Amino acid sequence: MLPWNDRAGNLSVLKLIVFLGILAPGAWIALQAATGSLGAKPITAAIHQSGDWSLRLLLVALLVTPLRFIADWPKLIAVRRMVGVAAAAYALVHLLFYVVEQAYDLQKVASEILLRFYLTIGFVGVVGLLVLAATSTDAMIRRLGSTAWNRLHLLTYPLTFIAIWHFFLQTKIDVSQPALMLGFFVWLMGFRLMRRRGIAPRPLQLAGLALISGIATALLEALWYATMTGVMASRILLANLDIAFGVRPALWVVLAGLALALVSLVRLRARRDAPAPRRATAGAR
Repeated sequence: MLPWNDRAGNLSVLKLIVFLGILAPGAWIALQAATGSLGAKPITAAIHQSGDWSLRLLLVALLVTPLRFIADWPKLIAVRRMVGVAAAAYALVHLLFYVVEQAYDLQKVASEILLRFYLTIGFVGVVGLLVLAATSTDAMIRRLGSTAWNRLHLLTYPLTFIAIWHFFLQTKIDVSQPALMLGFFVWLMGFRLMRRRGIAPRPLQLAGLALISGIATALLEALWYATMTGVMASRILLANLDIAFGVRPALWVVLAGLALALVSLVRLRARRDAPAPRRATAGAR
């Protein structure tokens, strides 16, 4: 079955848009490579871009479940598998570009993975994502059984954390991007915790989650700088209150969370304002 078709074999506009969307980053990397605009170290740039997109797509795959509830968009679940498999594909490309950078010396690649911790956890993450992608088919779901399959795919959460950790470790100085990804991950896990505890994801609750996630992002970013670079945590925390040098990750997390709260509010009001269905008359058939 073509990836842009639904289960009945008909064209799904949603799946087609998502399919083109997940191809776009790869096409952009290829275009940059063809035009020589990847910089002085094109392979290194391709490694970073493919890895970044793998993590972004992982977070998008985790966003599908919250968004289908917040926006009351059940059909969105149809693209979650596609996005997750794409994240695994970009992770594999990320690893292959690293092999190219090492001049296809597999012995050196293996030794580097074993000796450098950030490469070790990155490799574990890639292998884990490939296992999940390989078991994402309907046939594998039937073979494993829904219970075992769901338990296996809970590994998506620690694998996403591993990818973010790898991102932090391989970033030299400015960890704004990995901190932003960590903040989004905190929100995504917070949403799931809310639902597990029976808390309805209503606008007020989502706004609270946005604020909590933003505070957590600021604290975790400050902790990273304090422990890994020696920069005083208070300086990083105060930087979140000054946008003169740009918006910090914590504020982006808050704004994104509040945007979703606004979506929830609009959806609830639209539902309240919708006309009630007419009752059938006594003689209706």
